[in-house]
Amino acid sequence: MRLHALDIASVYERLHTAEEGLSAAEAAKRLAESGRNRLPLPERTPLAIRFLANFTHLMALLLWVGGIAAFLAKLPQLAIAIWMVNIINGIFSFFQEYRAERATAALKKLLPVLVKVIRGGQEIEISAEEVVIGDVLVLQEGDRVPADARIVEENRLEIDQSTVTGESHPIRKSARAFLSSFTSVADIPNVVLSGTSILSGDGKAVVFATGAHSEFGRIAHLTQSVQDDISPLQKELGRVTHIVTILATGIGFVMFLLATAFGHISLSDSFVFSMGMIVCFVPEGMLPTVTLSLAMAVQRMAGQKALVKRLSAVETLGCTNVICTDKTGTLTKNEMTVTNCFAAGRHYSWGGIGYSPVGTIRASAKPFLDEHAQCGQFQDEAGLAEESPNSPLSHEVCLDDDQALKELLTAASLCTNARLVAPGEHSHAWTVLGDPTEGALIVAAAKASLCRDALLEEYPRTAEVAFDPHRKRMTTIHRSGQQYFACVKGGAREILELCTSIRTRDGAIALSDEERMRIIEIHDLYARQGLRVLGVARRSLSSLFDVDRPDEIETDLMFLGLMAMLDPPRSEIRESVELCREAGIRIIMITGDYGLTAESIARKVGIVTPGKTATVITGEQLDRLTDKELSLCLQKEVIFARTYPEQKLRVVKALQALSNVVAVTGDGVNDAPALKQADIGVAMGIKGTDVAREAADMILIDDNFATIVRAVEEGRAVYANIKKFAVYVFNSNMAEAIPFVAMLFSGGRIPLPLTVMQVLSIDLGTDMVPAIALGAERAEPGIMSQPPRNRAEPLLSRDLLTKALLWYGLIEGAACMSAYFFFNLHNGWPRVPLAQVGTEQYRAATTMTLLGVVATQIGAVLCCRTELVSITKVSLFSNRLIWLGIAIEILLVSLLMYVPCLQNTFNTAPLSLVDLVFVSAWIPLIIILDEARKALLRSRKENAGPSRTP
Repeated sequence: MRLHALDIASVYERLHTAEEGLSAAEAAKRLAESGRNRLPLPERTPLAIRFLANFTHLMALLLWVGGIAAFLAKLPQLAIAIWMVNIINGIFSFFQEYRAERATAALKKLLPVLVKVIRGGQEIEISAEEVVIGDVLVLQEGDRVPADARIVEENRLEIDQSTVTGESHPIRKSARAFLSSFTSVADIPNVVLSGTSILSGDGKAVVFATGAHSEFGRIAHLTQSVQDDISPLQKELGRVTHIVTILATGIGFVMFLLATAFGHISLSDSFVFSMGMIVCFVPEGMLPTVTLSLAMAVQRMAGQKALVKRLSAVETLGCTNVICTDKTGTLTKNEMTVTNCFAAGRHYSWGGIGYSPVGTIRASAKPFLDEHAQCGQFQDEAGLAEESPNSPLSHEVCLDDDQALKELLTAASLCTNARLVAPGEHSHAWTVLGDPTEGALIVAAAKASLCRDALLEEYPRTAEVAFDPHRKRMTTIHRSGQQYFACVKGGAREILELCTSIRTRDGAIALSDEERMRIIEIHDLYARQGLRVLGVARRSLSSLFDVDRPDEIETDLMFLGLMAMLDPPRSEIRESVELCREAGIRIIMITGDYGLTAESIARKVGIVTPGKTATVITGEQLDRLTDKELSLCLQKEVIFARTYPEQKLRVVKALQALSNVVAVTGDGVNDAPALKQADIGVAMGIKGTDVAREAADMILIDDNFATIVRAVEEGRAVYANIKKFAVYVFNSNMAEAIPFVAMLFSGGRIPLPLTVMQVLSIDLGTDMVPAIALGAERAEPGIMSQPPRNRAEPLLSRDLLTKALLWYGLIEGAACMSAYFFFNLHNGWPRVPLAQVGTEQYRAATTMTLLGVVATQIGAVLCCRTELVSITKVSLFSNRLIWLGIAIEILLVSLLMYVPCLQNTFNTAPLSLVDLVFVSAWIPLIIILDEARKALLRSRKENAGPSRTP
């Protein structure tokens, strides 16, 4: 339906409506036929199924089976304890994610509640959901558009459609028909889209698409078509579960055969023994520990203005190696400031930043160093000398003596629709209502004492040719006495092509090819500094002109000069980008804005490596690239500009196909498909749309890119801590297994030194809080100087298992068995064979074994706080949870020894002071041994020197 090509009367006829709007009866009929004007809710997994999913993943299934096996082994206490771990962990995981989901739902504010329409000739307010095709919308400044509509009346109407297109600047809209073809509905000058905002002006528009059929709805549907994938941590935990399952059941089965064949014990006892071995090697405490560690990280990140919706998303951030970011508001302040200008052979520099109309203007015959641009100095490739604004060769400008500059600033200020607003009760600073670019031109003129309102009184506007993204220019027509003239501004190269003369200090002269090339060189000089450059021109007109034929007006122009401006980046962005580079994280800008603007900002904030050339690919060029060509481009420094949602989604998929872990930032509905496809989608909380927040895994409450970098650091720390407590949790497995092996290979002469319930008291009792405390450990220095971890590297790597089982595990095994024999040595052994000791002595001996494991685990938790750094270099109380965990560990084992009901359940007994001192001596001993190991590793690393990449 080419409504944009129809005149207004035909638009009403095509949509079966009229200037008076629909009647109430007709509106009700259409509402019943087409449904309410709202996006269909995405299909969500029922709450009950999402709840049950926390109890049916592989690790949970392993624990359910372990409980059943414990029942079959006539160990009901063990079965109940294992199942309780599953239940508590599942409820906790569901609660954390449900709470984050509710917090996200509270941010939903996108579509307006009430809108104004004309029905039956009367202007009324109705719910946005009741808008139907054919309704005549009343558009006013500050409104949000509820549906796609064709403009039929407008008065200086400007739209912010960045939520749909990603473009940062307001778009001037028109009511007249356009016969041209447009690549996107967002480019059509006489159409407004659902979800966009009215920045200035007013008008009327006839609705032609609502709900899911609108452009907003189309992109939302594209988002819903993207399937969720599990996170790297979920994949890794699944792999760990497989390994643990195979390892534990394999060891249990082998031990069952050995016990039956060589242990001289009954089948039932052999089964109990094999179950004990399985329990030893299943880290029951690992799942709740991982969950709690992630939950604590989520809480910390919430305090840093990052709301995480999925626990696993925290760790995904840690292995992110590519961040695809938009531009406006995320990297920049969206506050344009004119910094440089060229007119009549002179270069000018503006002082001051922001929208305050205060600043000195200096002139020189040579270009100025740009003090505002943060990407370096001017490169003198154009053969132009450099000069500082403070140079004695430059001077302050008096506008009365510089008519060429005055004419340039007058034309630039007149050819705008923005308005400069002085500080007041709503704002303590100067602000701009309308296009920030036009605001910058008005401020530049005001610094030269040229007030736009006064200029408009002197030169009233009689007509306007609105900005067109295809023409890349805007024209206003003004009256001066009985004469008329046109002011034109737009892309400098496009404006220059329309000029036949140029304003010099002596008046207008013909524009020569040499002068044309010089202007292009100066334009490129400014552009390389990351400045957005506009050309300004004017033309005298006769009273006979037709605004519907802009090509007849915008010709034979006189070139007045260039205006170069800066959209300042956020102050913290450059540091954040540098941190990303040190951390081995690529940043790729994907924006709906123009290529020149995108590259400018990318250079200013450091996304483009200084001294390197970035490839700028527009959406049109991207469509012509094959997948293979796109993959090659993604391996270089690249910026994507003027992209559409499908194209942004394609880029993200291409990056993932190259084995990248991709984070995507965005705020508009146009960003939502890519946010959902990404490994970690990051939406803006302040200016983000409802659809974007719904699709994202994390929401930046402060809309700050630097928050992402802090979140990445937190994610890396979380994974490092998961490895630390994986080492800690697996430490005791070997110590728990050695007593079973001793009983087996002694042929029963050594009674089982550690019972199955005592093993469970370690895994689900004494180990839990210290392991969780390791999850709260601060990031070690230099964590952001390392490259992202390789996803192919398993969590349970050979080095990790070697350290856990063959280093800490053997030390702890030696400790627990030495404690067992030490106790028996002081109580009649070897005179009385161990197999013949009484029940009380046996219970006390197993208690010594239990304490041997606990004591060495106390030492191990202190050792595991660092990878290589000596614990003497770490603040003792930087992680107070460690000491709380140790205190709880001591408390729990004391309860097991001295509370009668627990003594019977866990086969424990009180110990003497001598026994306790012997066991406690293992705490400093394991620390000393581990400090020696770390010192040796540090020495080897220093001797090896820095690694070199061939």
